[in-house]
Amino acid sequence: MRTEIIACETVRQELLTAASRCGCSYPIHWIKSGLHNVPARLHAALQGALDTCSGCTRILLAFGFCGNAVIGLRGGTAELILPRIDDCISLLCGSQERRAGFRETYFFTEGWLRGERTIWNEFQHTVDRYGEERAKQIFQVMLCHYRYCALLNTGCFPLEAAAEEVQRIAQALGLEFKTIEGTITYLEKLLTGPWDPASFLVVPPGRTLTSDLLVRP
Repeated sequence: MRTEIIACETVRQELLTAASRCGCSYPIHWIKSGLHNVPARLHAALQGALDTCSGCTRILLAFGFCGNAVIGLRGGTAELILPRIDDCISLLCGSQERRAGFRETYFFTEGWLRGERTIWNEFQHTVDRYGEERAKQIFQVMLCHYRYCALLNTGCFPLEAAAEEVQRIAQALGLEFKTIEGTITYLEKLLTGPWDPASFLVVPPGRTLTSDLLVRP
C-alpha cells in the first residue's frame, strides 16, 4: 500500500519528530500556513496536492478542518484519513476537548511564529501605518475576549527562544504570557493507525469529503 502525507507547515517540526519516532518515511507534501487566512485558497492548494499523489492508495492529511476548507476534497483512487478536529492547535493539544478547556487563550506555536501571515505581522503592519498607540487600541478591541498568549510547548523545538518571542508579543498586545504543554500523540496515531472513528475521519476512495462526514459518529 502506497501512502503519502499532506501537511501544514505549521506542524513541520512536530510531524517530522513524530515520523522519526514511528519510523515513518512516507513522502510529505507541505502546504503554506498562510493559506489558512483564505479557506478557498487553502482548499485549492489541498486539492492540488491531492491531485499530485497519483498512484497512492492512502493519503494522510496532517490538518484540521480549518474553516471547512477540507469540504469538497477528492482523493480519487486513494483513501483519505484526517484528524477529526477543527485546527492544528487542537491537534497539538491532543484533542478538541482539551483545547476547549483553555478559555480566553490565544495560542502560539513555534511553527505559527514562522508563518507567512500571523497576528504579530498584522500588528507590526498596523504600527507602521497608524503608530504604536493607535495599533494597540485597535488590537485591544480585536482581542477583547482573550486574556492570555500561550506558547504550546510540544517538545519539538528550542523552548527558550520561542518563549521569549511570545512574551514580547504578549506584552505588546496587553495579554498575559504562559506556556501550555502540547503533545504529538495525535500525529503519531495519524501516522500509524488504527484510526478510530471518534478521532479520525476516513474517506473511502472515489468519495468526495462532504460536510456531513465532519460530524462525529
